[in-house]
Amino acid sequence: MEEIRVQNRDEDGALLSDGCVLCHQGAKMVLFVTGRCRRTCWYCPLSRERKGKDAIYANERRIETPEEMLEVAESMQALGTGVTGGEPLIVLDRVVEYCSRLKEHFGAEHQIHLYTGVPPDEETLRRLAGLVDEIRLHPPQEDWPGICEGAWAAAAGRARAMGFAVGIEVPALPGLEHLIPMLPLLDFLNINELEWGDTCAAAMRERDLTLEDGVHNAVADSRSWAAELVAASPKVHWCGSSFKDSVQLRERLKRIAYNTARPFDEVTDDGTIVYGVLTPSGPVDAILPLLDDVGYERVDGRIETAWWVLVEDADDLPGEKEVVERYPNGGMIVEVTPV
Repeated sequence: MEEIRVQNRDEDGALLSDGCVLCHQGAKMVLFVTGRCRRTCWYCPLSRERKGKDAIYANERRIETPEEMLEVAESMQALGTGVTGGEPLIVLDRVVEYCSRLKEHFGAEHQIHLYTGVPPDEETLRRLAGLVDEIRLHPPQEDWPGICEGAWAAAAGRARAMGFAVGIEVPALPGLEHLIPMLPLLDFLNINELEWGDTCAAAMRERDLTLEDGVHNAVADSRSWAAELVAASPKVHWCGSSFKDSVQLRERLKRIAYNTARPFDEVTDDGTIVYGVLTPSGPVDAILPLLDDVGYERVDGRIETAWWVLVEDADDLPGEKEVVERYPNGGMIVEVTPV
């Protein structure tokens, strides 16, 4: 009987890899190790800020060192990391260095998966052994026909024999049925709903593709291309664009927010934080005692505190008052409401 190593299941009964389980929980940091890639896939959704640039990001933060990466991981108490790009194997030394630091800091149980559009050879896999737990192969669309006859099948077998969990992860495109023969060689196969991006918009229009709606980046009808493959095996997991936006990202933001919020910050269901900002119109000595019970922080001549205090005690707190909603850990401001 064929061995199945992945036992967690999604709501449709499909098997989930350990990395996907942690992503569902918002417990995975995204480590973008480079925007460089030797492929020119027409459907690549990378932004102009990242595509082709040799830059490193931990979640949304641009970083330069492993120490900065660990700060981001600690801020969300990450249980795992997804290594992505560009093509991570172009900077293999960097991948080894950063993954080594993650395992040293958090322990071997810190689950790491890595995406690659290159079939890794034995030497590459040896360098990743003990650092990367899951290899997620990303064969380009033109390699799907006859995929079992070439380097991708050999790489999958080699990686599994060396102890890696191995899967394929690709966007929903015509021709997915060509991947069915690969299923016995894999632990899982993830299909991501095809997404519209600024850098691939022209290629999408050339192929007469349109958006599903005005809310998400999903391409209309892309799920139909995946239907045969999804039905072929419980190893196949469909990951929708709306799930990534409304569940994965939100859960990760909430995790960061609860770990970094100040005592007076309110964490919303969307993972943003809400607090009040007072710009005093005079001396603050008489005002500060009113805030002792809830706490406050002085930032650039302003006072940040619980938003509801500014609303309830507005008459006793002279000055300009605002309620601010923003992404956690000093992230982008969502809304500012005068009181």
